[in-house]
Amino acid sequence: MRPFILDYAQRNEGPDAPVPYAYNSAAQLNLLPDGRPAISDRELLLAISTTTSTAGSQTHFDD
Repeated sequence: MRPFILDYAQRNEGPDAPVPYAYNSAAQLNLLPDGRPAISDRELLLAISTTTSTAGSQTHFDD
């Protein structure tokens, strides 16, 4: 018998293209290569729609 959840489970795949920012744990922000917060680049946000990370869910119980 096949478990019900396997009908809906999907592989966790990475993004199609690399994102131009990285999470900085000291600043607790996604930073661009030039050091600016990723949220400050409006064109980037329009192109990729989000800069979310999993940091909040790992540090706050109420997220």
